[in-house]
Amino acid sequence: MKVALLSDCYPPRLGGIETQVHGLAAALAAAGHQVEVFTITPGTSDNPVPVHRLGMRRELPGGLLINPAAGHSVRIALQHGDFDVAHAHLGVVSPFAVDGVRAALAVGTPVAATWHSVTGHSEPMVRAAGYTARWARRGVALSAVSQVAAAPLERTADAPVSIVPNGIDTSFWRGDGEPPRGAGVVDVVSAMRFAARKRPAQLIEMVRRARELSGTDIRLTIAGDGPLWSRLAARRPHWCALPGRLDAPALRDLYRGADVYAAPTVLEAFGIAAAEARCCGLPVVTRAESAVADLVEHERTGLVVADDERFVTALARFATDPVLRQSLSAYSRSERPQLGWSEVVQTVLAEYRRARSHDSR
Repeated sequence: MKVALLSDCYPPRLGGIETQVHGLAAALAAAGHQVEVFTITPGTSDNPVPVHRLGMRRELPGGLLINPAAGHSVRIALQHGDFDVAHAHLGVVSPFAVDGVRAALAVGTPVAATWHSVTGHSEPMVRAAGYTARWARRGVALSAVSQVAAAPLERTADAPVSIVPNGIDTSFWRGDGEPPRGAGVVDVVSAMRFAARKRPAQLIEMVRRARELSGTDIRLTIAGDGPLWSRLAARRPHWCALPGRLDAPALRDLYRGADVYAAPTVLEAFGIAAAEARCCGLPVVTRAESAVADLVEHERTGLVVADDERFVTALARFATDPVLRQSLSAYSRSERPQLGWSEVVQTVLAEYRRARSHDSR
């Protein structure tokens, strides 16, 4: 099958959509499919497939990616490229991917569209714009990376939205054996972008309260960078480490030496870092509203809580109950999420078949 992947964001930019589109391109190519990527992200990167960079040579201030003329270039490429399907990858704001879907529909290329973000407060604007409903009527196969991300799309499109989860290299992240335990110390880890939406400050505060509630030496490490990192690093408590962004091997080592992964974000469309931690065998504490809750079996592979107060209680309970800690850790190592690229590619190909079965040609 010949596939066009359409995404505003792509490496060398760092982020969830970038990582996923790059990984999907490699996985589809490894499965024998012909893949080309169309993006407006400038720069160069190691690519498993041809990449057409249709944006400006440099990002605009604030990392803005835009090129209103790129849609025309995509239309010409699809019209003459004999593609079997175009697969658009969208966040809350994805002008290039939206234009790419319009271009594909204009030339009769079947379209699959996957959302990687939670529409959230922008749902009224998406409904008013009306493009999700129009796409559904034109036969676009709509999908999202989780049920949390799919629910608002189903409301705005008034059509079914499939679940196409993110993929990870499960063989790389798989933990080996039981991690070392420090006597009297409970190690909590997390990885995130240091932005307000991810709630790093709230996590530090919740761990502080859990330390007081439990009387236990709970230590917190949050990997990652972002606009809030400098401010939080300047005032971090002694039991909190903020090592910055870690590469994958270092992050895996961090997970393998920890006791529990904390996922404090509420508006989380998937939670790749939490999925990687689960593959390492770590139990996860998460909010029920987050898509990370889909990765957790409550009281078996972690704890799912309703609010921050219960998050504090869950951390304190985990720290003071060695039987719970052992049972969650043991079960987490035996029951890992099925999110390998081979499984995800099969789900993606089913979406391509769905798009081709009711395309608008």
